[in-house]
Amino acid sequence: MTSLPQTDDTLLIRTDFSDQGAWQALHAAITTPNEDDFVANVHVVDDPAYRDLTTEQVISLAPARGFLMIVADRTALTSTEMPLLAVLPHEENDEEPDHAHDELRVIAEELWSIENNISLANMDWEEFVDAADDDGVFRGF
Repeated sequence: MTSLPQTDDTLLIRTDFSDQGAWQALHAAITTPNEDDFVANVHVVDDPAYRDLTTEQVISLAPARGFLMIVADRTALTSTEMPLLAVLPHEENDEEPDHAHDELRVIAEELWSIENNISLANMDWEEFVDAADDDGVFRGF
């Protein structure tokens, strides 16, 4: 399998191909600006070659470590809130080798918040984790 593309935008990798209608709804939700005109800056990877990849497999195919990636998996495509999986791989020289990445679910309509703020280093990952609900899903501040 080839590596994921290198881009300045955050990668959004589709790994579930079971429902094209659900994918179209999810895609519309993340590419439509919110009421304040914010939108996630993502490079969509919509290729069946990435079907059913695990988080670890997605990370192994990333062109670089340490950058936010978003996974549109089965959970994102089958739940009404469309909770995407936000993955933050640690740098390869990280001092915690047994903990290769952090992850957090984020509903589609709030993806812009995590993507914009993490990509621009306006906020820390922990701020989103702390704001997540008890079920581990970030639904906004």
